[in-house]
Amino acid sequence: MDLDATIAAIVRFRDDRDWAQFHSIRNLAAALSVEAAELQESLLWKTDAEVSAMLESSKRDAVSMELADVLIYAMLLSHALGEDPLTLVNRKLQLNAQKYPVHIAKGSAKKYTDKD
Repeated sequence: MDLDATIAAIVRFRDDRDWAQFHSIRNLAAALSVEAAELQESLLWKTDAEVSAMLESSKRDAVSMELADVLIYAMLLSHALGEDPLTLVNRKLQLNAQKYPVHIAKGSAKKYTDKD
């Protein structure tokens, strides 16, 4: 299934349940944040080794489903804004390439505004 078909399926799922009435841009942004927090919660207080072990266990599916929730709300929000998600991502990559040129940013976690 391609991205347009996936977004159409998400919108159809929402519309079949008459949930569009709850999906204002503000509420979709909040839901996206909540789902991202739930994803983070599933990894909270674990070391990188513990997360790796968890992702190799039966708990991987729970993490994947939290990520799916994040993606669903991100796609619903882009749909509500009338924005194509792939266009947004590619535009942001171009902007980030300007902020973080390889010769400066490679191997560094510093934000582009951090001059130290």
